[in-house]
Amino acid sequence: MAIPSCQTMMLPMLKLLSDGRVWTIRNLTAAIADHFGLAEQEREQLLPSGQKTTISNRVTWARTDMKFAGLLEAPERGRVRITPLGRSVLAENPERIDVKFLRRFPSFVEFRGKNAAQESEEAAAPASSAVVEEQTPHEIIESAYRSLMRATAEEVLGRLRSCTPAFFENVVVRLLMAMGYGGVAGHGSVTGRAGDGGIDGVIRQDKLGLDVVCIQAKRWEGPVGRPVVQQFVGSMDYYRARKGVILTTSTFTREGVDYVQRIEGKKVVLVDGDRLAELLIEHDLGVTTTKTYALKEVSNDFFDQDEG
Repeated sequence: MAIPSCQTMMLPMLKLLSDGRVWTIRNLTAAIADHFGLAEQEREQLLPSGQKTTISNRVTWARTDMKFAGLLEAPERGRVRITPLGRSVLAENPERIDVKFLRRFPSFVEFRGKNAAQESEEAAAPASSAVVEEQTPHEIIESAYRSLMRATAEEVLGRLRSCTPAFFENVVVRLLMAMGYGGVAGHGSVTGRAGDGGIDGVIRQDKLGLDVVCIQAKRWEGPVGRPVVQQFVGSMDYYRARKGVILTTSTFTREGVDYVQRIEGKKVVLVDGDRLAELLIEHDLGVTTTKTYALKEVSNDFFDQDEG
């Protein structure tokens, strides 16, 4: 038997998870393999990259799609369970759950990066299959790349939220150094001091420390509000700094954003969780490159040359 596609796996997976338990991805993968009666050779079949089995890759993507649709949730890293919405979907007794089915959920449409022009309910269902068929190979690659990057960013953010505060503080300092803050002669460090008003790290951009960037790292679930931002801005005076960055795994309130736009004499940048994950990926922190593809196009200059 051929290994089923991730879309074929979705309904059986949701039914397995209907017991309400928290499943590990490993156990869920084994259960799916048992459900489809896969032989040992099929269970061990690897992707072309050789980094992961085909079955585990497809289970992961089925889980990711249903997670962004809201049918599943990840209470802990590497674990999954059904949501109330997932139970209501099962109560409909659907014949199949696939990408077309999941497009009824706005969060899934946003995850898949659907164009604004296609977002009406009238266009979504009948056009979903045709859209893929009408795409050029380049468009399909671009769409797949965006989905991969979004899923990677989500996992990076999940890892940051589960790490220790000390590790997170080191990560944000390393990130800013990788981005070029500190230059050649400067350096960055975690402060670890009491009574400094919540300054978690500093980057001295020259040997004498004449230009200092203060850092605050908030490994939070809830939004960071104006009181925290205002306290940080005041604490920058401890280092005589005029530049600061607050990085969080969550978001900032509108009041916090408005405040930094109104202060004078200091420049403070707010980096929320989504942007933080993007920056880590962009600067190769916490991620590795597993495969590189080079797309080739015909060179008109080469073939347009006169033959003499």
